[in-house]
Amino acid sequence: MAKRAKYDEEEIVEQLHKQDTCRTAFGRVIEHYSEQLYWQIRRMVVDHDDANDVLQNTFIKAWTNIDNFRGDAKLSTWLYKIAINESITFINKKKVQNNISLDDDDSFLVNNLEADKYFDGDDAQIKLQKAIATLPEKQRLVFNMRYYDEMKYEEMSEILGTSVGALKASYHHALKKIESFFENND
Repeated sequence: MAKRAKYDEEEIVEQLHKQDTCRTAFGRVIEHYSEQLYWQIRRMVVDHDDANDVLQNTFIKAWTNIDNFRGDAKLSTWLYKIAINESITFINKKKVQNNISLDDDDSFLVNNLEADKYFDGDDAQIKLQKAIATLPEKQRLVFNMRYYDEMKYEEMSEILGTSVGALKASYHHALKKIESFFENND
């Protein structure tokens, strides 16, 4: 079995900007980031098939805009931004399709969760997902990135363009709302 080459972001970014190595380098980007991005998207859109669609759209958008990537931020930061924006766009389209106000929470997504054949969580996990879905979009993003991805506030700040202090406050408020949800839904 062939040994996989070590993923070196600087080298990959360099290869992405050369016509003869761009496709191969992008394939390595997809291989390296697919799982991370899938789970970030899945936590936002909930459904497995929807997450795969949004992930595909994320990589299509990244590929079509690769010439615009200047390397000011890490490639992972750029990809996360695209994935988050694609997820938000997807959720908003779903709301419009389902005649749900864009101002309403996204708890409608959780209804799909219990029917999702790829979800193998127990009642507590479903309850947590329902609680998370009631959070405002920014708090939900911050909670997911911190709780599930164990992402540092500084990294979230780069991705979301929000100060570390505001992110800490969002996470704190999200925790309080989730606690309250559990207390009120026993």
